[in-house]
Amino acid sequence: MIVVSDTIPIISLMKARQLELLRQLFGAVYIPEAVYRELTDNEAFSEEARMVQECEFFYVQKVDNGKSVIILQNFTGLDAGESEAIILADEMNSDVLLMDEHKGRQVAKKLGITITGTIGILVQAFDEGMLTKEDVGRCIERLKESGIRISEKLYQRLSPKTGK
Repeated sequence: MIVVSDTIPIISLMKARQLELLRQLFGAVYIPEAVYRELTDNEAFSEEARMVQECEFFYVQKVDNGKSVIILQNFTGLDAGESEAIILADEMNSDVLLMDEHKGRQVAKKLGITITGTIGILVQAFDEGMLTKEDVGRCIERLKESGIRISEKLYQRLSPKTGK
């Protein structure tokens, strides 16, 4: 399975203390260079940067068509990480793109790219018996406590699924 990720799902899973789910669910996760920089360049988050740098299931991948990234950024207003993630997912013919940002998800969908986000990852882990409903609830609370926004609509969709 080919999985490409944007920045926010990785940050969210770190905050939920569930980064290892990516390895358990997908084995390997490809991240474009811009996403890697976003995850590792901020000195205020050196512990998180170290986690990413030491993560054996992340594979940093260069986007082949940099011009497509620039065009996507200019026409959509997406940042470099989101744009590179979408282009890389397309170039690699990925099975899924991990992305939470609404505008980026809309663009990726228009390009025919299959998407899931942080909540989708938690639901998949729940469905596969890797997390209990209590685990999912704790993850959601950690996300909220750390300032990660979860829409009420998404929260309601999650609740019946996990019985929370």
